[in-house]
Amino acid sequence: MAEFDFGAMKKDLTRRMDGASEVLHKEFGGLRTGRASTSLLEPLMVDAYGSQMPLPQVGTVGVPEPRMLSVQVWDKTLVKAVEKAIRDSDLGLNPSTDGQLVRVPIPPLNEERRKELVKVAGRYTEEARIAIRNIRRHGMEELKNLEKDGEISKDFHHDYGIEIQTLTDQKIKEIDEAYAAKEAEIMQV
Repeated sequence: MAEFDFGAMKKDLTRRMDGASEVLHKEFGGLRTGRASTSLLEPLMVDAYGSQMPLPQVGTVGVPEPRMLSVQVWDKTLVKAVEKAIRDSDLGLNPSTDGQLVRVPIPPLNEERRKELVKVAGRYTEEARIAIRNIRRHGMEELKNLEKDGEISKDFHHDYGIEIQTLTDQKIKEIDEAYAAKEAEIMQV
């Protein structure tokens, strides 16, 4: 039997699962809570110079107050485009312009909007769980093929399978904890 490096395989699976978790955290960052956060505006795209550009590439996003965001637009010809991108997003924000500075007050969330955001967070969480389970399935199939090709024994297949399942359970638990924290943050009045 050739020497199979399970450590490298496990490291790759962990890296991919962590990637799914990072995507979830980015998506959570885009969900509005009652507090101002620069991550709220980062995913927005602005019509600039004939193409779509991420908002942080056309101006500096700041948090001057707990319930206020500001965007210092570098090119004054893009101020209207930045304002339009913020207004047209589904974040329910109403920006106001002062020269090249766009102020974005963060209104308090009503109960209905909070419940809606929790549902969106739940959808993002389920997508992350599915991604992690798909990575696990891929790892398990790889083990099955290695055993079939005679590269690992049935015992190793069983032991490595348990390790992959343990890793999967740990990553799903982390995602569920992140969801619970985000839900608490959204529902906090």
